[in-house]
Amino acid sequence: MSIIATIMNSTTGQPIQKMTFGRMPKPWISFNLATGELVTADRVHVGKPAPGKFAAPVEVWVTPKG
Repeated sequence: MSIIATIMNSTTGQPIQKMTFGRMPKPWISFNLATGELVTADRVHVGKPAPGKFAAPVEVWVTPKG
């Protein structure tokens, strides 16, 4: 089961992109954005699922340099 996470910008609080991970991302994960920039996660936030839903929203907060 893959995890669909929203990549969030830590400085602006705005979403950057959606990304699919093979399993739950760790708080120290490093990955490339769609722009090709290598980033490291500042934190991973797992929210509560909506009523009647199974999937919980996952946010990975990163600080892009560019």
